[in-house]
Amino acid sequence: MAQYESDLTKFMREYLDEHPEERESQKKGRAIWWDHAGDQRTPPEPPHHSPKAGGNEYLFKPLSEDDEDQK
Repeated sequence: MAQYESDLTKFMREYLDEHPEERESQKKGRAIWWDHAGDQRTPPEPPHHSPKAGGNEYLFKPLSEDDEDQK
């Protein structure tokens, strides 16, 4: 039974067969981003946790009837 191959996969396979120089370019690009030892990669930034409540929160108080009339 033949396996399914998408049109995009067929196109890429034919394109790379017709343009072998692209395979070398593909390897160089892959080496730039992926083919590194773990110690050569830049470590991710530490997560920033949201600050804990410290009592400085703004407290909303209901408007009095006089304040509502001024609007």
